[in-house]
This record gives sequence, structure tokens and C-alpha cells, in this order.
Amino acid sequence: MSIIPLIFGVGLATYGDYYFTWIGFALTLLGVLLAAMKTVVSNRLMTGSLALPALEILLRMSPLAAVQALVYAYLSGETARFTTFVADGHMPSSMVLALLGNGFLAFVLNVSSFQTNKLAGALTLTVAGNLKQCLTILLGIVLFDVRVGLLNGVGMLITVLGAAWYSKVELDSKGRK
Repeated sequence: MSIIPLIFGVGLATYGDYYFTWIGFALTLLGVLLAAMKTVVSNRLMTGSLALPALEILLRMSPLAAVQALVYAYLSGETARFTTFVADGHMPSSMVLALLGNGFLAFVLNVSSFQTNKLAGALTLTVAGNLKQCLTILLGIVLFDVRVGLLNGVGMLITVLGAAWYSKVELDSKGRK
């Protein structure tokens, strides 16, 4: 029950920001399903009978993800454009360092995400992700003077209150155990 206000609040917070296309809807739905499946499966792999550490999961999954990304890049023509970009001398060492730093940050983010999933659980991680969306909107308001309507503001408030209620329910549940 504590999840319902959170879902409702996120819906209100993002109301009016979208335009609809069928391909966009299908890709969004696919992304949501895959993200949910990744969260649940990784939690099961780390807490179930296998009890794999986060680095083991990354060791096994990263090569598959790299192959998938390279195939998509090739099929979309991105590798040809990148090769031309590098051949034309547009890739200074500072950009290479920035890319390496970005890769390192992505690695650290994955490790911390898996560890958080293992300790807190898939549902708690999803609640935190929804709360993050509202905080991102709030940062957009503060930093970039983004205008939101009253309905969006009420939605952000409901989301924060829903996340707080979920946290209380979760803590009470763990306290009873």
C-alpha cells in the first residue's frame, strides 16, 4: 500500500511533459520491463543460492553487454562515424582521458548499484529510483529555472511523502524480524 502514493506522485510530477508516439511507448515499456527484470534477477543472483558478489556479476555480464553495444553501434553506423572522427584528428588526449574517466565512473556506479541492491533489495532500489526522478526535477527547477505546474509540484510532494512512508514500513518490517 505504501507504494501507491509513490507511483501516483511520480505520475503527477511528470504529467504534461510527454508527447506520445507508438515507438516511444514501446521503447519506454521495453526499457521499464528490462530494468525491472535486471533489478530482480541481479538481486536473486546475489542473495539466492549462488550468492555471487557484484564483481563476479560484472565480470560475467560486461563482455556480453560490450558485444551487444558494439553490434548496435555497427548496425546504426556509429562505428563508421567514430572511425572517421578519429581519422580526422578530432580525438585529443583530453577526450580519451574523459572517456576513460567516464568508463571508470560507470564501473563504480554498477558496483555500488549491485551492492545496494544486495543490501536493500530490488523494491527499495526502485523506490529510490523514483524518488531520484523527482529530485532531478527539483534540481532542474533550482539550477535551470524550469517551470512546473502546481500539479507537478504536488506530485513531487506526494512522491517524497510516499517514499518516507515506504521507508517507515520497511524499517518497521525489519525491526519485527
